[in-house]
Amino acid sequence: MTRTPGTHWLTPTVALHVLEGVEPGPTVLIQAGIHGDEIAGVHALSEMLEEGLAPESGRLLVVPVMNAPAYRARQRAAPDGLDLNRCFPGDASAPEREKRLAHTFMQLVLDERPALVCTLHESTKRFDPAVTPSFGQTLVYGVEPMPPVIGRAVERMNALRRSDDEQWAPQYYPVATSSTEVIVAATGCVGICVETWMGFPEARRIEMQRDVVRVLLDEFEVLAFDAGGG
Repeated sequence: MTRTPGTHWLTPTVALHVLEGVEPGPTVLIQAGIHGDEIAGVHALSEMLEEGLAPESGRLLVVPVMNAPAYRARQRAAPDGLDLNRCFPGDASAPEREKRLAHTFMQLVLDERPALVCTLHESTKRFDPAVTPSFGQTLVYGVEPMPPVIGRAVERMNALRRSDDEQWAPQYYPVATSSTEVIVAATGCVGICVETWMGFPEARRIEMQRDVVRVLLDEFEVLAFDAGGG
C-alpha cells in the first residue's frame, strides 16, 4: 500500500515525508540520519523540506532522521542501542527498537518499490583507493556492473567542486548486511550511499549533500536541477 502525500510516522519519532509530482514518474526514496553522528545529510534534507522541496514528476519519499535517538546523542547508534544500518530486514516482534524500525522501513520499501534508495552518510576517512575502508567523497554501490547513474552523478558533482580536495569518486563496496544492500537485493532498485568527508566544514558538507540530492533527483527525472541557478 503506497502512502498518500503528506507526513507519516514510521514510529513516534521517525517522520516520512511523501511528496508527489504533477506528472507521472518514478519513486525515489532518500533518507539520512541512520547513523546519528553523520549530521550533514539530516540538515540538508531538513533545509530542503523547509524550503518547499517538491518533485515535478513521480513521487519523492524523504526521511530526514532515520535514527532519532542516535541523532540526539550524536552517536553512530543510540546509547545502548544497535547499529540500525545492520538491522535489516528487521523483525516486527523483536525487543530491540532498531529491529522493529528496520522491519517497518523494509515494509515501506516493499510497498513503494522505489527506483532509487539513497542513504546520506558521512565518513571520518577521506577516500583513498589504497586504504580499506575509506569512504569520504564517494558514491558507494554494492552491485556489479556499476549502475550508470553513479558515473554520471560523480561527474556532475566534480563539476561543482570548489577545490581538488573535494574530488568525488565511485566506490564499489558491497556490505551484505547494510540496509542498502538488503533493500537492493529485495527490490532490484538502484541503491546509493552518499559519503561526504567530515574533514570539511559542516556548512560545506551540507551544501554538498544538497547538491548530491539535487543531482540524483535530476538524473531520475523527478526534479530538474540547474546547477548554475542553484
